[in-house]
Amino acid sequence: MFGLGMPELIVILVIVLVMFGARRLPEIAGSIGKSIKSFKKEMSTPEEIDVTPKKTAETEKPQEEKKA
Repeated sequence: MFGLGMPELIVILVIVLVMFGARRLPEIAGSIGKSIKSFKKEMSTPEEIDVTPKKTAETEKPQEEKKA
């Protein structure tokens, strides 16, 4: 898991507890979980791509030249 062993994870947990306190830890964990769930959902949904050709000035020029 990213080269992190048990001692490193314990140190990270202690730092997080000191920074945010034990009371806010469940709130933060829930918020992170919701963010990850939302991110995974957005990554799994296919992106709709518009494949209709658009008219540009370059594509219209040859048609005007043919008329002249």
